[in-house]
Amino acid sequence: MIKSISQAKKAYLAGFLDGDGSIYVRLKPNKTYKFGFQIAPYIVLFQSQKDKNNFEKICSLIKLGYLRTRKDGILEYIIGRQKEIEQFLKIVEPYVILKKPQVDLLKKILSLKKKVKVKKDFNKLAKLVDTFRELNYSKKRKVRTLTP
Repeated sequence: MIKSISQAKKAYLAGFLDGDGSIYVRLKPNKTYKFGFQIAPYIVLFQSQKDKNNFEKICSLIKLGYLRTRKDGILEYIIGRQKEIEQFLKIVEPYVILKKPQVDLLKKILSLKKKVKVKKDFNKLAKLVDTFRELNYSKKRKVRTLTP
């Protein structure tokens, strides 16, 4: 849970997300899920390993995800649990500028995800996930909207 932090630090985190962050949702094949796919949302902050100490200070304000080092020397702070994503969005949403469309879409997806009952609902949700491609600089995706 995010501890009480000042408005200035909330705004700083939002600016960091706007500049060196990513908001996305993956549609991951997973046979253990009802419709054969998992809807996996993520918020990720990036920084060069050269500035690890300062990045760890930033991450310590959040305390909702985990830090990992990629093979290319980039640090990633990953928030992937739905409740933690919702907590983080509550803190930064009023200050986000550049990634406001991604924040709005992610909130809509998280809300709809809780209401999925039948395959038609799931396909509607999967189509929303696909719209992240237009908002983000997305790599070629292997899994797209399911066909009925």
